[in-house]
Amino acid sequence: MSWTVATFYKFVPFHDCREWAESLLEQGQTLGLCGTFILAEEGLNTTIAGQGNSISQILAFIQSDERFAVLVVKTSTCKEKPFPKYKVKVKREIVTFRQPGIDPTRQVGEYVSPQEWNRLIQDPEVVVVDTRNDYEVDVGKFRGAIDPKIKDFTAFGDYVDQQLDPKRHKKVAMYCTGGIRCEKASAHLLNKGFENVYHLEGGILKYLEEVPKSDSMWEGDCFVFDWRVALNHDLKPGGWHISPVTHNPEKIES
Repeated sequence: MSWTVATFYKFVPFHDCREWAESLLEQGQTLGLCGTFILAEEGLNTTIAGQGNSISQILAFIQSDERFAVLVVKTSTCKEKPFPKYKVKVKREIVTFRQPGIDPTRQVGEYVSPQEWNRLIQDPEVVVVDTRNDYEVDVGKFRGAIDPKIKDFTAFGDYVDQQLDPKRHKKVAMYCTGGIRCEKASAHLLNKGFENVYHLEGGILKYLEEVPKSDSMWEGDCFVFDWRVALNHDLKPGGWHISPVTHNPEKIES
């Protein structure tokens, strides 16, 4: 039986996250899930996998709470179990950024649907920035996008301070794997005085799911944080592995 991999997040006041952690741990173990839930007082972030209707069941449980009634869920399938264990973690942030005053529930950039993304990033006035880590960008990126060459997302704030200027860069469009990093990145840019800030709704995964390959401006594969390493435009494993020497993704020679 194949596995369904589901990725989703939601920024929302979540002060009872510790109580939820206990319930999600119990529910996930009962359903035989694998993957990780990250909970914080700012919301929920997860990539999990399950067989049969287990993903539908855990989503029904989560969405029974009105705070999570609307979720953008990205799904793909694989033949083998993609994560070794099932974990539920409570942290300070659902995606670590370490920039004070950033609250995506208060302000965030303009969401751009996958269908509108190509038009936006072909605008010569738009600066397109990849918010992901350097090894992720090496696997694939949007045509013409800037690689900030960061080792982790916490360094993105320094990149903005050093390389972007609200007076020169009037329009900035950003993207990431599933959308969550761009929520904080766009809020950060708005805090810094940038006025026209955009980000790809649902991230690369939703773009690959909804935009036909013939119309795509995506080049390469999309890095994911499970045993598949990277997915091609059909959301199938793209033939990558993690090098035991460099610990970075490497394309498997056919």
